[in-house]
Amino acid sequence: MKIALAGNPNSGKTTLYNALTGSNEHVANWSGVTVDKREATLKERLAKDVTVVDLPGAYSIRPYTSEESITRDFVKEEGPDVIINVVDATNLNRSLFFTTQLLELGIPLVVALNKSDLAATKTEIDIEKLEEELKCPIVEIVALKGKGLDVLIENAKKVSEENTQENAFTSLATFTTIDKQDLERYRIVNDIAEKVETKKEMAKTSALQETIDHYVTNPFIGILLFVGIMALAFQLSINTVGLFIADSLVAFIEGIQGSIADSLAGAGTNEFLSALLTDGIIGGFAAVIGFLPLIMVLMFILSLVEDSGFLARIAMIFDPLFKKIGLSGKSIIPMIVGYGCAIPGVMSTRTIKNEKQRRMTTLLTPFVPCGAKAPIIALFVGAFFNESALVFGITYLVAFLLIILVGLLIKAITGADDVKNYFIVELPEYRLPSVKRSFLKMMDTGKEFAIRAGTIIVLANTVVFLMGSFDFNLRLVGDSVDNSILAAVASPFALLLIPLGIGVWQLAAAAVTGFIAKEEVVGTLAVVYAMSSAINVEEFELTNGFILRETMGITAVAALAFMFFNLFTPPCFAAIGAMKAELKSRKWLVNGIILQFGVGYLVAMVVYQIGTIITYGELGEGFVASLVILAATIVYFSFLIKTSKEKKTLTYSNKVAFEK
Repeated sequence: MKIALAGNPNSGKTTLYNALTGSNEHVANWSGVTVDKREATLKERLAKDVTVVDLPGAYSIRPYTSEESITRDFVKEEGPDVIINVVDATNLNRSLFFTTQLLELGIPLVVALNKSDLAATKTEIDIEKLEEELKCPIVEIVALKGKGLDVLIENAKKVSEENTQENAFTSLATFTTIDKQDLERYRIVNDIAEKVETKKEMAKTSALQETIDHYVTNPFIGILLFVGIMALAFQLSINTVGLFIADSLVAFIEGIQGSIADSLAGAGTNEFLSALLTDGIIGGFAAVIGFLPLIMVLMFILSLVEDSGFLARIAMIFDPLFKKIGLSGKSIIPMIVGYGCAIPGVMSTRTIKNEKQRRMTTLLTPFVPCGAKAPIIALFVGAFFNESALVFGITYLVAFLLIILVGLLIKAITGADDVKNYFIVELPEYRLPSVKRSFLKMMDTGKEFAIRAGTIIVLANTVVFLMGSFDFNLRLVGDSVDNSILAAVASPFALLLIPLGIGVWQLAAAAVTGFIAKEEVVGTLAVVYAMSSAINVEEFELTNGFILRETMGITAVAALAFMFFNLFTPPCFAAIGAMKAELKSRKWLVNGIILQFGVGYLVAMVVYQIGTIITYGELGEGFVASLVILAATIVYFSFLIKTSKEKKTLTYSNKVAFEK
């Protein structure tokens, strides 16, 4: 038997899906999290041989967005045995519009009245009368707490076996136009809600939520609160809780690494093979995995904030600002998701109806420093800026400013300013965040990070180590690493990085491997600078006694430039693949990647050149070249903007002439 879960966004479908199947799919206290269908097997204690399909949220069977199309196509074409329509009991009136459409399909249906515990504080719903009106079973559930699931599945099995579904809304078929039919449907839904629902007086909790919203949705207070929360998250993840856990993990890995090195030496293992295992594979892996606790603590805190309902308010606050760059507040959601990983962040853009806005958001989302980039930030902030949480926070502020500036640039080039933006967001109720759910999400993030570190990172580190150990004649280079294959391959790219103050092949190699996976930047640095064990997260001290910044031989300004270059150039290949899928245009993809690379390069170059003058009172390396590059960039984009304006003027003139 196949069960489809269908309902409005933020009705609790994915929470129910997780409860029914034991999955741990991402849920959030806002709409639009599920952007594709997913399926899993129902827990055997509930029923055997049952597949549950979680469909993206939809307000109507007639799709307005791509994810709503997925829901429509599945229920109409793949024909599930039964539909469980997840209805938000706290918003019955809005939810029933979609319910009536599903009932017209003739597929056996059960209504899961979710959040019934919350609804009980505001309203009384007559379940028997609602069943009579809809002609289908109604089951009250609390998906978050796993209540009512047995009864729900029993009813689903029963209606599936009977395989009949009475249509209580045959009168709607008599209307000749969709608009008239929808108006009548709204009238019917309102009538049903009035019959079955008795509103209570506003509860104290509702009054409290309105009071909180009065302050939180204030642009000044809301943004200040958001910045404060993020600053606290950075402080806890870098300097306190995350640091303590990281120290313990690093000490554990160092112990294992030392034991393996001693065992290999005692067994008389070839020196090269021993170095490959301890310095190349284990050392590179440890350098990356040592930052895992910092990322996990950060994700845990952000998950708590997300679950509280606060982030939906942030989307509303940023809407006026995003309208200035041709977007809407809905674009902030993929960017917030992108804090964890750019891939789901990019995929979340499909909830945006307007194509140009969706494409712009797809290109801008990777500018958000994701979890994979956190080790880069943590490494360089710790080594060159005394583990300053302030610098960590400034990095994210720079990312936000870049999103605005690049958005304005794309708007000027593409003419996105012609788009009228209307943003409607459902503000979920505030709730105490679930520590359990946030913990599971944190563990899921950690698991994914560890798997990447144990597969892609280990493989890449091994290749980097081998390339750094041999020349093109396959002879070991020993200490003459400048003669290695890696040095020869990376050196041409290093020339391009001279205006950034990082024109050495080691850093160039790390930057290039970062396109495989951003974590690999740290892993490659561990290998090319011969770190024989994990980086000590507290002191960032190598086992050979040199401080990291002395080993790399670059200034703090150059280190900042290198960090920005890796943060703001195109994301990893997997994220680029997601961009390709969402952009649905080779032209947009190629131009977008070029734009992202150019932005990352220019930001790093400007930071290095200006920072060197201010900090050291001298011109940086490649100063003249940087001026030429900057001038050429300004001329090029000025030409693109001018061409765009001319096209718009010509189009407008032709339109006026046609109307005359």
